[in-house]
Amino acid sequence: MFLIYCPHCEEHREEPEFHASGEAHLARPEDPEACTDEQWGEFLYFRKNPRGLHRELWVHSAGCRKFFNILRDTQTYQIHGSYKVGEWLEVDVQKDDEVSSS
Repeated sequence: MFLIYCPHCEEHREEPEFHASGEAHLARPEDPEACTDEQWGEFLYFRKNPRGLHRELWVHSAGCRKFFNILRDTQTYQIHGSYKVGEWLEVDVQKDDEVSSS
């Protein structure tokens, strides 16, 4: 079990209080009605699954119930920081001791 920092509650909580909701920073099609079935299917179901750093959308489901983003390494599960939706987090992953927001 690991701790996750909720930027809304401003505290670290145990991972079971949260739920991963997929890839962060996805742009919804401006006119979904104009999309073909193939384009809509691409948007709904096809996501990146990188090895290494990945920005993910999470929700604090057993707490404030707000969504936020996490920058996480998918190989090591190390969280390099968390930040509110609409914001951006710059992290120097070479310096693990100087992690922003977590």
